[in-house]
Amino acid sequence: MSAKSTTRRSGRAVAQLLLRGAVGGTMIAHGMKHGRTLAGTANWFGAIGFEKPRLQAQASAVVEVGAGTALVAGAATPLSAAAVVGTMAVAARSVHIPNGFFVNVEGWEYVMNLAVASVALASLGAGPLSVDRATGLDKLLSGSRGAALAAGVGLGAAAAQLATFYRAPAPIAT
Repeated sequence: MSAKSTTRRSGRAVAQLLLRGAVGGTMIAHGMKHGRTLAGTANWFGAIGFEKPRLQAQASAVVEVGAGTALVAGAATPLSAAAVVGTMAVAARSVHIPNGFFVNVEGWEYVMNLAVASVALASLGAGPLSVDRATGLDKLLSGSRGAALAAGVGLGAAAAQLATFYRAPAPIAT
């Protein structure tokens, strides 16, 4: 094995670890915030059009912390990434898309980047310092299969959640 090949592999491992930490850590932080302010989060979910807003707030906190923790650990990475994709797709549809692209006006820039980074991570695999590597799961579900699983399951779950619980609120008359 050449030094160039070893350097490339170690660079990829660092990139995988950094991506897992950034996306997973962000999801944990968001989920913890929802959990700490559950009543306020439930009120917000109700105001943006979700039926059963308390259930939505609880589910959001659990899914975000759980998916984030699994991503940081590199555990079931394509499924963990799917949870992020689904969460971000729900956020995009229920809040961000009408506001345009840029995050400074509540646009969809931020949620799109987290979702795309999650699909990329599912494609790359969790890397050598991960639960997936230790269990051999990384050989089964990475590359195009991992990316397709993350995107497909995430978008499918988002569509189901939106169809079941979301009713866009009527526009405010001015």
